[in-house]
Amino acid sequence: MNVREALIKGGADLKSAGIESSSLDASLLLVHVLNTTRTALIAKGTDALAEDAFAAFRALIERRLNGECAAYILGKKEFMGLEFLVNKSVLVPRPETETLVETAINALNKRQAADFNRVLDLCTGSGAIAVSIKNKMPQVQVWAADICEQALETAKANAARLLPEASIQFYQGDLYDALPVSRFSVIVSNPPYIPTEEIKTLAAEVQNEPRLALDGGPSGLEIIKRIIEGAPEYLQRSGALLLEADPRLMEKIAILLEKKGYKDIKLYNDLSGKERVIGGYI
Repeated sequence: MNVREALIKGGADLKSAGIESSSLDASLLLVHVLNTTRTALIAKGTDALAEDAFAAFRALIERRLNGECAAYILGKKEFMGLEFLVNKSVLVPRPETETLVETAINALNKRQAADFNRVLDLCTGSGAIAVSIKNKMPQVQVWAADICEQALETAKANAARLLPEASIQFYQGDLYDALPVSRFSVIVSNPPYIPTEEIKTLAAEVQNEPRLALDGGPSGLEIIKRIIEGAPEYLQRSGALLLEADPRLMEKIAILLEKKGYKDIKLYNDLSGKERVIGGYI
C-alpha cells in the first residue's frame, strides 16, 4: 500500500463514521506518523508505506473513530499562527475563538493609552487567548486564571514555549477569587456556556473534552452571569469585558450587560458570520 492509498482509506473510514473533517484529520494523523509536512505528504503519494508506519497510522485512525479528537491524539493544535500543547484537561482552541483575541487587541489599540494595557483572561484553559494576545502585543501586561490546576499547568507550559520568560502571571481559582486585588483594562473569557442537558447531544469528540470547561449550567449562562456581575470591581474606568458564547445566548447576555450598567454593548461576528463575541464597557 502506498501513502495515497492509506490516506484515502483512512479518510473514508472517518467519513463513514460521520466525522466532517475526515480528510483533514487523516492527513494530520499520517503526517504525524511519518514526521513530515502536509505538503511533503502529497509529494510522497506514490511512495510505499512501511508496514509499521501503516499499523501506527491505523491505530491513530481507530482512536479518532472512538471519539478522540485529532488535537488530543497529536497533543497540539494551531491557533493564531502558534502551536499550542493540548490534552484532556483543556478545550481544544477553535478558529472562532480568534475573534475574541482580535476584538481584545482592537479594544486595546483603540485607546492607545499608556495606562490601558492590562488584560485578564478568565477560564484560560490552554492559555491560547492569553498567549496570543501577549504574542501580538508584547507591551501589554497579561494575567490568566483557571479553576483547574491541570489546565493551568498546560497554559504555563504553552507560555513558556511560545513567549519570553515570565510574560504572563497565572492564578488558580474560581474566577475572580483566584486574583489579587487589581484593575484591568480588558477582561476576556471563553467560559463554559453549553447548557447542561445539551452536552449529551454534542459530537463524541466534544463530549470527550473537559466537562468543567463546557458546562454552563441549566441555561448555559451560570458562569457568564458571575463574570458579568464581578467584572466592574476589576475593570478600570472605561474598561471592557469581552465574552465568547453561543450565538443563541447573545440576546440574553446583552440584557445582563445592560442591567449591570455596561455601555456601548456590541456583537462581533466570527469568520463564518455567526455572532461569536459580545462586549461592553464600564
